[in-house]
Amino acid sequence: MSILILAATAALNLQAAPAAPLDLIIPELPGTSGDPTCGGNAALAAQAFCVATTQAAMQGVADQYNAAFATQGWLAASGEDNLTVYVRRKDGGGCAAFQLLAFADPNRPVAPGAPGYFAFATIPGDICANSPAPAAPQ
Repeated sequence: MSILILAATAALNLQAAPAAPLDLIIPELPGTSGDPTCGGNAALAAQAFCVATTQAAMQGVADQYNAAFATQGWLAASGEDNLTVYVRRKDGGGCAAFQLLAFADPNRPVAPGAPGYFAFATIPGDICANSPAPAAPQ
């Protein structure tokens, strides 16, 4: 069974704003399960869809998600540490985007069998929109 995200709000470090529907299928992978609490992080759970796995499995799960998103036309456009931004061109112009955040509970010890989480959230607006030209010096 796969999960289809139709709409979500912005995730970490972005202003909350209504997001356009996002055509994204998040596959249900072996060893993962949906976590409506986002590892007990209520603020994140209000903004994202979360999946739990073990810390030992996180890299393999991330690789599988990346491959699944690529088959749907999503490009990993940016990333740092545990955050990846995926972008896809819209038919009418511009881009849709979402972000994938990998994290663990900071209050629990790091261990292969300890829970690890992935949060998926829409990035509102058009991240490919043309930025206004800088004003000419006078």
